[in-house]
Amino acid sequence: MPSFAEPVDYETLEAALRRLRVGVDASEFHGLLSGYIAGGGVPGRQPLLATLELAPEAQAKPAPADEALLTRLAGEVERELADSDLGFQPLLPADDRPLDERAEALVAWCRGFLGGFGLAGAKAHAGLDDEAREILRDLGAIAAAELDFGEAGEDEDALIEITEFVRMAALLLFAECHAAARQGSKTLH
Repeated sequence: MPSFAEPVDYETLEAALRRLRVGVDASEFHGLLSGYIAGGGVPGRQPLLATLELAPEAQAKPAPADEALLTRLAGEVERELADSDLGFQPLLPADDRPLDERAEALVAWCRGFLGGFGLAGAKAHAGLDDEAREILRDLGAIAAAELDFGEAGEDEDALIEITEFVRMAALLLFAECHAAARQGSKTLH
């Protein structure tokens, strides 16, 4: 299995998405891709932007370097979600960015995740247990949140906790959907 030295970072993805003019930022795109994969979607059958139902405005077809970057990111997300070490992380702006920027990016990531999970198909949702359905509702609440900032230290702690919840939610939904898919394939014999 090929390994890439450096994972795709926020700034690199953000620059590619600006060039492509697809209308989403790096966090929302990463959420969209993560939700699609967590929900059982399989990237690679068609170009990634078409799979995620994003049409570039700037050009008819992404430049080969941008297409390669998106394909590389899809592979990274698949590996991280499936990793038994639970290394998956939502792609958000760096910790040195302003709190409100990072919080808005987390909201956008959740919006993207829910959209991608939906794109994976209703089949992914059919076998979800009550805990997984509750997690989807919680992600929906985060995605619809209107942020209000108060005391910086408390807000920073809250953002860390919510980010950890979102991270674990994505991992749990991936495990749930992929366990159901494995179970379904065993009963088809």
